[in-house]
Amino acid sequence: MRAARTITESEFVRRKRREILLSCLFFLILLGGVSALPTLGQHIAEQAAASADNWGLSFPEPGHTPVGNADAAYLKDYNCYFVGDTEKPVIYLTFDAGYENGCTGKILDALKKHNAPACFFLVGSYIRDNGELVKRMVAEGHTVGNHTNTHPDMSAISDEAAFKQELQAVEQTYYDLIGQNMPKYYRPPQGKYSETNLSQAKELGYTTVFWSLAYVDWLDDDQPTREEAFEKLLPRIHNGAVVLLHSTSTANAEFLDELLTKWEEMGYTFKPITELAGTK
Repeated sequence: MRAARTITESEFVRRKRREILLSCLFFLILLGGVSALPTLGQHIAEQAAASADNWGLSFPEPGHTPVGNADAAYLKDYNCYFVGDTEKPVIYLTFDAGYENGCTGKILDALKKHNAPACFFLVGSYIRDNGELVKRMVAEGHTVGNHTNTHPDMSAISDEAAFKQELQAVEQTYYDLIGQNMPKYYRPPQGKYSETNLSQAKELGYTTVFWSLAYVDWLDDDQPTREEAFEKLLPRIHNGAVVLLHSTSTANAEFLDELLTKWEEMGYTFKPITELAGTK
């Protein structure tokens, strides 16, 4: 039996949208009879499937699992996860990259020092332009995930062929470089998604990975100080955390070694993304 789940704000909005559409359906039937039913029914289904969301979090208590705008049980139906085992002090490190900013080598050095596996979600151009770094990621035991080919708003793509092309183009680029199939892990750019996207990714064999801890580290001209970063990243760490960092961040490159040390001192260990949901 499926456990009951809390209704999130985004789900509430979707339900209200459906209620409005159903009210319109009832009104049209009263005015014009059942001939309007098939067309409007199809419209309701399309609107429900295409409703878009931006992944977001709230942190009720320090050290506890945050609340996402969709809960874990709902996401699991789509082979999608934002947090791991909340009973174990483990951390899943992930890095997003749309371009190289000269920081990735130092980040890889820190990960190697701590024997900490990570998943790098890369766009197609990054793989094409930074082959040696990507080869190093793979050689040192990290996972390279799919961050789409052109970094679009994926929630705006409802066409199945266009969605598939964004992912498969990256798969081909990775295969051409590494000579192996790309691991099936996907992160929507900016966390923008729809139910249709989640379903399409699942049909392509992907695990969609959101996050349960992140901070503003992607602005090249406004990087956080060490104190600002630690103020966000230390109190909010939690069991099963999927941490999102950007490998373009000079701040992350500077203090990642110290950050990993502090998390280790708090009793946390680092696990590969392949263990997030028992996937391989």
